Amino acid sequence: MKELIKKLQKYEIRIRQAIHDQMQGDFHSVFKGTGLEFDDVRSYQYGDDVRSIDWNVSAKGHGTFVKTYKEEKEQSVFLILDVSASQALGTNGQQKIEVGKEICGVLALAAARQTSQIGMVCFSDQKEKYIKPGRGTEHAYALIKSLFELTPASDKTDLATGIKVSLGIIKRRSLILLISDFIDLNYEREMGMLAKKHDLIVIQLVDKREKEFPAMGIIPLLDKESGKTIWVNTSSEEFRQTYINTYSENQEKIAKICRKYKSNYLTIYTNEDYVLQLVNLFRLRNKFRKSA
Repeated sequence: MKELIKKLQKYEIRIRQAIHDQMQGDFHSVFKGTGLEFDDVRSYQYGDDVRSIDWNVSAKGHGTFVKTYKEEKEQSVFLILDVSASQALGTNGQQKIEVGKEICGVLALAAARQTSQIGMVCFSDQKEKYIKPGRGTEHAYALIKSLFELTPASDKTDLATGIKVSLGIIKRRSLILLISDFIDLNYEREMGMLAKKHDLIVIQLVDKREKEFPAMGIIPLLDKESGKTIWVNTSSEEFRQTYINTYSENQEKIAKICRKYKSNYLTIYTNEDYVLQLVNLFRLRNKFRKSA
């Protein structure tokens, strides 16, 4: 565990330093609020935007009232991590689940040092772990320890259920990092709901063999979630074309949802340096904020 913490601290320092250098010292916190949150109501005044009228309060018959807002100085950060068996694909030390856990650890430490609240939801086809938001490095280390000690009760994946569970838990608008390989079906509606309610960053974890499956002839493939083994001809043109099409369609489906709801989308390959990719993502987000 000590070696893991040292590794995460090293990565966190790299992220913070790289962002600082690339932003030329003008670094706005990745975890600061990006919008407005409801504050109170006041009487309607001539010139107020009618869209800001609070109809529930006004309907009580004491006059017309409009909602007032205040700038979000900070917001809670939630890490939502898929811990199902499909995440176990990859070489030792570079499995999707291991990279996902490392990313969560790095971001937890970064958020803690910027005094943001950090919480976590882990799911398979059910809720596997929930850690309430908290502040400080002690909370971040407790989160990391809990995450790396987690043994999921189920091997199966149900993204729709995982997102529903998260929506039920996370009431206040938050920065959400949804981390999964997204090997599942029928989760588009729930993902759209998550994006509409929160500031969503989608991180898809991919093993390089999922993009370019090696031609190995007829081999057995084990589905870790169902436990079933099937024999396939990995060298056949039909298998390879179907495999490539399925992979491409899945990525386009995720990207389409993110474009629709203006959410950030990042694909991270387990054999590549995810630190630099996270740096570039946060730099892009900060650049967008400054130009907005």
